Amino acid sequence: MEMKGAPALHGYRMPAEWEPHSQCWMGWPERPDNWRDNGVHAQKVFAKVATAISKFEPVTVCASAAQWENARSQLPENIRVIEMSMNDSWFRDTGPTIVVSDSTVTTDAPVPKFAGIDWNFNSWGGVDDGCYQDWSLDLLVAWKILAIERLPRFPQSLILEGGSIHVDGEGTCLTTEECLLNKNRNPHLSKEQIEDELKAYLGIRKVIWLPRGLYGDDDTNGHIDNMCCFAKPGVVLLSWTDDETDPQYEHSVEAFSVVSNTTDAKGRKLEIIKLHVPGPLYMTDEEAAGVIQVGEAKPRLAGTRLAASYVNFYIANGGIITPQFGDKKWDDEAIRVLSKVFPNHEVVGIEGAREIVLAGGNIHCITQQQPAIPTAIA
Repeated sequence: MEMKGAPALHGYRMPAEWEPHSQCWMGWPERPDNWRDNGVHAQKVFAKVATAISKFEPVTVCASAAQWENARSQLPENIRVIEMSMNDSWFRDTGPTIVVSDSTVTTDAPVPKFAGIDWNFNSWGGVDDGCYQDWSLDLLVAWKILAIERLPRFPQSLILEGGSIHVDGEGTCLTTEECLLNKNRNPHLSKEQIEDELKAYLGIRKVIWLPRGLYGDDDTNGHIDNMCCFAKPGVVLLSWTDDETDPQYEHSVEAFSVVSNTTDAKGRKLEIIKLHVPGPLYMTDEEAAGVIQVGEAKPRLAGTRLAASYVNFYIANGGIITPQFGDKKWDDEAIRVLSKVFPNHEVVGIEGAREIVLAGGNIHCITQQQPAIPTAIA
């Protein structure tokens, strides 16, 4: 069912990621011009991520017809595997943003508890700047998921990826100017017009704009989910480095300045918790050689700095699923910080997450939560 008007007008809002989920959606990687060695290494890590999440909430993995049997064989039986065509497996960005009605708005007809926003998508920048040339299948992913779940659909012409927004569920949204104001997304819209769309569709009242995302995150033009996220209302986790010679330092300091000098939608001053990035990681010759460079997708070149960040984790029902990059000092520190920030969650580190970042993202980028109604208002 296609819904008319903006979600906020119907009483919908985007819940925070720590609010209850009914399930998690993931894709299955295979394209050989982005995932090295035909995706075999990444598939093992995707299976680890899906398995870890499935201990906390139901998981559905979508795989192409050619890969369905392979995905089914690598995943435990408690994970649902369905067939779905796609151009690539970044479901944070191509899947729907599912919004919830808290039943506080009175309308003539009952409002369904859930609906989904089907954002427009252009492969993170279009034909000239995007990550691959054909994204026609990705454009249908959100629509298909909403159809499978029989959820109402709000179509949106705004080009926006789920990884470019983080919300606190209480009226505040985090994003970056580097991404949402990039000329390769919505050049016809002003900053104020984009804010208005976010408010109308996410049910928020305030947008906090960081200037830039993580250093080296060129694929997404600085998605917020690699740089900064809400840990709870009034508290954010920020990608950080103390190394003043690292280009990331300037990004982190300017973000710290912006966040520390603003308030959220409820007027609270935000607490900032620093989450140190791993030491600089670079694509090796062997890793680059495993990617089939055919011109359809963005080249993966040896020596490229990887956009690795521990902020790119997923909050499940009672679990924190976080990347581990093989840098023991900072891997361990990330587990320590996240365990302190989320004392009521079990923090699960995923070894080998480097395989995901080689293709341009990480755990948050490959997952998309489907909210549940909190029991208090169910």
